[in-house]
Amino acid sequence: MAYIKSYFQNTIKKEASISGIGLFTGEKVKITLHPAKEDHGIVFKRLDLVDKPLLKANLEFVKETNHRTFVGYGKKSVQTVEHILSTLSAFNIDNILIEIDGSEIPITDGSSKVFAELIAKIGIEKQTKLAKIYSLNEPVSLIENGVHLIALPADEYRISFALHHPNSEFLKSQYFSYLVAKNTYLSEIAPSRTYSIYEEIKPLLDKNLIKGGNLDNAVVIKDNKVVNSDGLRFPNEMVRHKILDLIGDLCLMGKRFLAHVIAIRSGHLTNIKFAKKLLPYLKESRVHELQ
Repeated sequence: MAYIKSYFQNTIKKEASISGIGLFTGEKVKITLHPAKEDHGIVFKRLDLVDKPLLKANLEFVKETNHRTFVGYGKKSVQTVEHILSTLSAFNIDNILIEIDGSEIPITDGSSKVFAELIAKIGIEKQTKLAKIYSLNEPVSLIENGVHLIALPADEYRISFALHHPNSEFLKSQYFSYLVAKNTYLSEIAPSRTYSIYEEIKPLLDKNLIKGGNLDNAVVIKDNKVVNSDGLRFPNEMVRHKILDLIGDLCLMGKRFLAHVIAIRSGHLTNIKFAKKLLPYLKESRVHELQ
């Protein structure tokens, strides 16, 4: 069992709001972040529904993973939660209430930069109760249809990701390894935007299933080149965004953990399957006494 430094639970210092449109719904939506007490967890509250249901960000309530991640049950759900969850995980925010007046988190610019900048601006409030930190005693892996995911025991939280698009001359393969940390997340991961190969999403566009998508909130690759006039934010922006998504999906385990997660060609569906497989293997770590 690993020995690690003690850490306290965190929330945000004050409430703050963001408005925007949903990528898939195209609806205008506003979210308001509220500080929450210890052991509250990350919880969404649908203000637009009569009973204003509380939806916990937890694997148990993952409803769907078709191009994005849903949390909820029945018609009571919130979709495209991965970008804000990625930010909360990277900043070690354990407790927060997210009120939303619609069904989808705003896509903003397609990255998590707006969320990360907001958290950095309003500040993090250290709470009085210790956070439980979990680690692995053995490797855990998932292999499915050319996708590989493995978590190795480690004394840090690192994600190494290999992206491979054999049918795209532009993308081909990209690799990036990132040590998840709040002091680098805003510069290294948060600005990376969601991306699509036009030929692959055209059927969805034809069916009007991406009502809020445009070149202001996604990188589009068509005829083996980037369509966006401003180009890329990083030469390997796509694989960085894959890491962003994976951090968000693994946040749904509801635990702070230490591991080296290696992913090859994974997406939301396999991210969630892997999280469900990984969760039982995470064991609470012993901690050093506070100095």
